[in-house]
Amino acid sequence: MRLKLRTREALKGLLFVSPWIIGFLVFTIIPLVRTFLYSLNEVKVTASGVRMFFVGLKNFKDALLTDVDYPQMLVDYFLQMIVFVPIIVSFAMIMSLLLNIEIKGRSLFRTIYFLPVVIASGPVFDKLLSKGAMTFSGLANLQFVKMLQTNLPTVFSRVLGMFISGFIMILWYSGVQILVYLAGLQKIDKNMYEAAKIDGASRWQILWKITMPVLAPLTFVNIIYTIVTLSTFATSPIVKKILVDMYRPERGLGYASALAWIYFLAILVVIGLFSLISAIYRRKVRVS
Repeated sequence: MRLKLRTREALKGLLFVSPWIIGFLVFTIIPLVRTFLYSLNEVKVTASGVRMFFVGLKNFKDALLTDVDYPQMLVDYFLQMIVFVPIIVSFAMIMSLLLNIEIKGRSLFRTIYFLPVVIASGPVFDKLLSKGAMTFSGLANLQFVKMLQTNLPTVFSRVLGMFISGFIMILWYSGVQILVYLAGLQKIDKNMYEAAKIDGASRWQILWKITMPVLAPLTFVNIIYTIVTLSTFATSPIVKKILVDMYRPERGLGYASALAWIYFLAILVVIGLFSLISAIYRRKVRVS
């Protein structure tokens, strides 16, 4: 019996994507399930193997109610996402619009902004971090900034401190997003811009009627990428805490797994929030 063309095409597609599916199951789904099982147990690693003693939700309760550091780390994480994600994505969009202008040395500037992405993937970046490359202490020591932090409410003072300490990070983490936006801008037919100019459209109208509708779907991609990158960064206090508590005798693998699952759910909440905002934004752009 011959298969229908549609079925054959579906099977071919499934065959090509099967390595990714297998990798996703082996390296993502199975570790997630195993980590969740660990989080419900007190895990002891002995010479005879891993021994687990069921404790239910005790690890989760201890993380949220007993641990003096973790809840505050989660609050700081949410504030960091609220501050840095919009700034990084907006900065990337602005820079991509500027780098898309036909000027001399445009390729050089594009390379400069993407270079940190290459550096961040190697041991050079670890050395830079150890030397304080991601901080801007000079700005934080200015008297004007200190006065602002003293007089502002606690939440706003903390946000200002995050922005100052992460000023370099904003520049550092915008390379991939700029590249994504540039790829989208390259797909826009220049004849559309010419036709809009002939019809008397201003630059502002061209930006919102032609450019922004094309960049709107890419904005969602950049938001997700930025959230995931910032959340899994090696210098994240939560990531460091999970790694440290994993090897502490009084905490162990079960407690660290509970921390990881709470962090995972927090990341999903942030992604869901920004996805909702992005969907509303894309709908408004489409209507306008």
